[in-house]
Amino acid sequence: MNVPGTAHLLVLPVLLPLLTAAVLIAMGDRWRRFKALLNLLSVAASLALAVLLAMRVGAAAVPDAFVAYLPGNWPVPFGIVLVLDRLSALMLVLAAAAALAALLFSLARWHRASVNFHPLLQLQLMGLNGAFLTADLFNLFVFFEVLLAASYGLVLHGGGTNRVRAGLHYIAVNLLASLLFLVGVAVLYGVTGTLNMADMANKLPQVPLGDRGLLHAGAALLGVAFLAKAALWPLNFWLPSAYAAASAPAAAMFAVLTKVGIYAVLRLWTLCFPATAGDSALYGGVALLWGGLFTAAFGAIGMLSSQQLGRLGGYSVITTSGILLAAMSLDLPEVTGAALLYLASSTLGAAALFLLVELVERGRQLEVEPPSADEREDRLPSFAEPAPADANLDDQQVALVGRAIPASMAFLGVGFLLCTLVLAGLPPLSGFVGKVAMIDALLDARGSVAAPFPAQGWHLFALLIASGLLAAVAFTRAFIAHFWALQDRAAPRLRVIEGLPIALLLAACLALAFAGDRALGYLRGAAEQLHSPDLYIRAVLGSQPVPPPRGGER
Repeated sequence: MNVPGTAHLLVLPVLLPLLTAAVLIAMGDRWRRFKALLNLLSVAASLALAVLLAMRVGAAAVPDAFVAYLPGNWPVPFGIVLVLDRLSALMLVLAAAAALAALLFSLARWHRASVNFHPLLQLQLMGLNGAFLTADLFNLFVFFEVLLAASYGLVLHGGGTNRVRAGLHYIAVNLLASLLFLVGVAVLYGVTGTLNMADMANKLPQVPLGDRGLLHAGAALLGVAFLAKAALWPLNFWLPSAYAAASAPAAAMFAVLTKVGIYAVLRLWTLCFPATAGDSALYGGVALLWGGLFTAAFGAIGMLSSQQLGRLGGYSVITTSGILLAAMSLDLPEVTGAALLYLASSTLGAAALFLLVELVERGRQLEVEPPSADEREDRLPSFAEPAPADANLDDQQVALVGRAIPASMAFLGVGFLLCTLVLAGLPPLSGFVGKVAMIDALLDARGSVAAPFPAQGWHLFALLIASGLLAAVAFTRAFIAHFWALQDRAAPRLRVIEGLPIALLLAACLALAFAGDRALGYLRGAAEQLHSPDLYIRAVLGSQPVPPPRGGER
């Protein structure tokens, strides 16, 4: 069922950042303040639009509330199709929220490090939105490349040896994953003769038994490409270093990037390999489950071994990815719905943590000796005014800070504790609500004939408890090192524009906790849509182009 009055809005999440990026690129290095204002207005409009779309599809009581839009007005499956459901609406909101927080934080200083920061942010938002909305595999590849190309620029934003080294590893891994993605798409097209995901899912039961191995090989190649982006172990070796070395705004945006891989796996796996798919039923489910369990365990151990806050945040993202992949592989709508709440909460919490890390590290830099020449190379130079070649922003405190926020260490300490509660899944915040909902769903599924992997569900149950405890230990140790044992450490001076996005992200986590029942109801509806692939197939294949007006009609 198409939601009335929504179809034409569906192209705006792609067009708005694309047009804004074009304008920002055309402006070059001029009117920096106007560029920042234009970028801010565009990202705020994207967030408002994403919330509106989520409300539209969430207001419909029926489970088949989809919106399908044909941008080129070509018939399905030959033309491009954009599809909105509750899951894609959720991902649009998360992407826009992270982009707004990253942009607000960057306005203090980071946006001056490069003339291309603003268009790169818009292009990454465009790629994210397109990936969440497209119903075509090749266009999914195109949007993946757009967001990755923008992320290559953002991961190197600010320069420095450490950032370039980690960025090159990040680029190499993602280029290899993109190659596997393209090969997998080619194989699946050769087997099914289509790239439209709904049409492909509709034709999979008709694939001859002799071609079934080739079909599974193409799906496996796609899976490896997606899982490399989703930080599955052992494909995630690049993530902690890249996220720790990236600038704070870029790292906050990267908190969404791993969720793109998870979204792609969840969308295609539930669509093409449901329990009703015959010989291909739940293909790859066991690999997803055990891969997710090992990934979460690896991330939890990595958090315990981390001495730097940036790497601690990176390993927390890995742990979250593992839990989500393992939970979704069980093919239980109740578990999937709870996992989606955990996904939303952990994304917002990780973005807030990456922004907070820079402010905490800034306080530590106030008490150390002056940096050496090699250390200065890795720091961001001041772009506010002409400066000598060896000047850096960290040495120029006047350019770095504005009016001091009273009790800045209290703000940072409370913010860090809230991030700990969210990412470790401790009460009373939204991470705890998501974990408890998953545990409750796993307990309800005991002995259920609908559970394909009932024994492994207990492994996930144990991992949810153990990973939360290990994360709590790691974050508590970091809190003691950075806030409790302060001695005579000087408090950092912060700008309001730096604290505001952190407060907004954590406020969103609080809102998810207070509105836990409503959020779970919305996301359980999203899970029901995912685990009923016929609804998606009918929504896409049933969309038809608008006929042109006949002669004399206007």
